[in-house]
Amino acid sequence: MSLSIDQVRKVAKLARLELPESDLARMQQQLSAILDYIDQLNQLNTDGVEPLAHPLPVQNVFRLDEETPSLPVDEALQNAPNRVGDYFGVPAVFTDEPVSH
Repeated sequence: MSLSIDQVRKVAKLARLELPESDLARMQQQLSAILDYIDQLNQLNTDGVEPLAHPLPVQNVFRLDEETPSLPVDEALQNAPNRVGDYFGVPAVFTDEPVSH
């Protein structure tokens, strides 16, 4: 399936890519090759093939979501470069005033 240059421009616009005119011909070839390969895959007979999300058997490897005690504030903030009370001091976002220590 061969894409036109205008189709490549449209795909680039949809993907919010700014492609220079010099790259359009190369992108046209590459995108067309990708679509040709997908067309080859679509021609395969997949009757009787069970759909799968992962090629290997996967199980939940996460720990149980159990409540555990938090770090004490002093321990959590011991290496903080700027501590303000019981919080990390960070530069203000909406003002030019420095954070008080």
